[in-house]
Amino acid sequence: MHTDVVLFSVLLWMVEVSGHKRTRGQSLHPYRHIRLTQEMSPLGLSHKTGSPIFKRSPDITKARATKSEQLLRIDDHDFTMRPGFGGPAVPVGVDVQVESLDAISEVDMDFTMTLYLRHYWKDDRLSFKSNTNQSMTFDGRLVKKIWVPDMFFVHSKKSFTHDTTTDNVMLRVYPDGKVLYSLRVTVTAMCSMDLSRFPLDTQTCSLEIESYAYTDDDLMLYWKEGNRSLNTDERISLSQFLIQEFHTTTKLAFYSSTGWYNRLYINFTLRRHIFFFLLQTYFPATLMVMLSWVSFWIDRRAVPARVPLGITTVLTMSTIITGVNASMPRVSYIKAVDVYLWISFVFVFLSVIEYAAVNYLSTLQERKERKLREKLPCTCGIAHPGMMSDCYSEVDVNTTGNYGMPEENGMRRERMLVELAMESDQMTGHVGSRAYSSIWIDTHAIDKYSRVIFPGSYILFNIIYWSIYS
Repeated sequence: MHTDVVLFSVLLWMVEVSGHKRTRGQSLHPYRHIRLTQEMSPLGLSHKTGSPIFKRSPDITKARATKSEQLLRIDDHDFTMRPGFGGPAVPVGVDVQVESLDAISEVDMDFTMTLYLRHYWKDDRLSFKSNTNQSMTFDGRLVKKIWVPDMFFVHSKKSFTHDTTTDNVMLRVYPDGKVLYSLRVTVTAMCSMDLSRFPLDTQTCSLEIESYAYTDDDLMLYWKEGNRSLNTDERISLSQFLIQEFHTTTKLAFYSSTGWYNRLYINFTLRRHIFFFLLQTYFPATLMVMLSWVSFWIDRRAVPARVPLGITTVLTMSTIITGVNASMPRVSYIKAVDVYLWISFVFVFLSVIEYAAVNYLSTLQERKERKLREKLPCTCGIAHPGMMSDCYSEVDVNTTGNYGMPEENGMRRERMLVELAMESDQMTGHVGSRAYSSIWIDTHAIDKYSRVIFPGSYILFNIIYWSIYS
């Protein structure tokens, strides 16, 4: 009996405890609801009447829930077709900022340019409503979803859009549908050069921009602000050229199979710096020609001195000509530098030929003098003006005709021998002495005249050359 009473008391206590817990839970629930409501309110601010924060109307272009595709209604239009399809041509303005002019190659006849290419047009399909924002700017990911002009570079060998660190492409859309599309491009294009005046030449190259698919009936290309549409960096400089002028032009290009297209031209004029070629080509060639003249002051009998000097100058000129042509394209016409180098080569070659002529005539004269000595009697002791005072021997004959008489007034000893022969013939009554004297040649005079003729002719050539090509 006592046990039943105890169990009954325990059951009553458990029922009271469970009812008390349920009552506490119900009283805490409204408090938790109010606290969660306060935490969920933005920034813990109470909704006060007249607060300026809630008076401003939200801008839909800044709302995170609105995607750019939804704002521009890209899915509602077919952007594979140009704006105003079926109507007049779409005007597309272009301006260019030249960042660098990197390399100009005469061998490949091309140049490399890095530039910012910007397009301007209007597409009503991209218009949007905006209360405060004037435009929206996007990167290259949206470009693939809308219509953009299909520009390409005519006569380009290679080109690419920079992609470090991301694609260097920018798209800016205005509320009224105007679009700015800009990209950074490096292009290597052909430049037809006339090298007939190289290296005293001036070259004009052009970069040509054109639409690939749209003729002038569908797309009208034009420079946005004329010549002011082309801007250049003041720091642009080239090692071999001076940039004289940048200007723009517009022309129509015709293709027989597709029609007429608008084409934009970026023209620039380059004048080559001459100082490098003066040091590397003109001065060495001139020095070689002057060096070849040294042989005119060397004794004609010094064969080991004059022959190597002539051969050395000829080979050096050949090396200079080869080095210049190795860095030039194989054109079929004569360049200005070729004229100078080849005429200089002719002067050097003629100096070698001059010594060959002197040596040949000297040998021929010695043979005739030797025959004359064999015919003459010994003239020892003859007291006659201009005649030798001693007998000539076989040893004198073998020692290049030196007979113990010093030179006077640049005349060689052979003249003394011929005068002796003439006087001897007069004494003996020989009749053919005057005929023999008429074929005598003073070989010393060839060198003497060459000392004046060669430098004078070369100076005259330089005056004519630089007056024509400068």
